[in-house]
Amino acid sequence: MTYEKQFTISVIIPAYNEEKTILEILEKVSEQIIPNVKFEIIVVDDGSTDKTQDILLRSPHLYDKFLKNEKNGGKGLAVINALTQASGDYILFQDADLEYDPNDYDKLIKPVVLFDADIVIGSRLKGSQITRVSYFWHKIGNILISTYFNILYGTTFTDIYSCYVLYKKDLVDPTSLKKHGWDQQAEIICEIVANGSKFYEVPINYYGRSYDEGKKIRPYHIIPVFWTIIIKRISKTFNM
Repeated sequence: MTYEKQFTISVIIPAYNEEKTILEILEKVSEQIIPNVKFEIIVVDDGSTDKTQDILLRSPHLYDKFLKNEKNGGKGLAVINALTQASGDYILFQDADLEYDPNDYDKLIKPVVLFDADIVIGSRLKGSQITRVSYFWHKIGNILISTYFNILYGTTFTDIYSCYVLYKKDLVDPTSLKKHGWDQQAEIICEIVANGSKFYEVPINYYGRSYDEGKKIRPYHIIPVFWTIIIKRISKTFNM
């Protein structure tokens, strides 16, 4: 589809020990050609100890900016570093594994073009054509997080912890972000919902990997996520 509105999307790809998948995901991202939409690809190597950095340095044609953290500081720190270098009108997060398919970019972009969306989340729990059956408690955790968020913010999201979050860059000041762990995504979405007004979801496909295949998130990560959501709600309510 060709869009009349012209804009740039900064695609942020944090990577930590993803030598098996980093090249393939970058190739998939580079294949996304959408008229009037420019993609700025920013890759951050978060102190990888495998061959991830070597692969990236041999493939400069697949990205626009390459950033490196000398030590592993966590996904959140990698994201902050990339956000400070992003020049796009919108931000889109892309994991370096193969759980999320860049062929879904067009779905994410449609609400931006048609409705001037402030944020579009790709939901794995809403009409996906293909979803790999995986861990039961992960799905329950995602539902609990989204329900908790919706109660506090009056929204109807189904999957706020999907990787695919596309949002207007000016809704979040990266220098104000304090979280460096998995709770950072909650921090970012809280900021977007507090500062924006047009929120959308679209169904995406999901090819989740197992722990043996490199999945990093664990059940205990849900605790700081809940805490961050309520603290952000309280701070916005009382202008703290």
